[in-house]
Amino acid sequence: MAVPKRKVSKARRDKRRSNVWKISLPGMTKCPKCGEAVLSHRVCKACGYYGGKEVLKTEESK
Repeated sequence: MAVPKRKVSKARRDKRRSNVWKISLPGMTKCPKCGEAVLSHRVCKACGYYGGKEVLKTEESK
């Protein structure tokens, strides 16, 4: 039967058990105006719209 040679420290044990190291994808949605992928609750960088209103002036709108 396998037996550990040394004691595993509490810090090492807890690091292994934590789920912090798992990377999750950010909440991405499609912009209703242009269809570009945008982070949720952020202004669309492609068209400058947020919540149906133009917030930023972009090259397209000028």
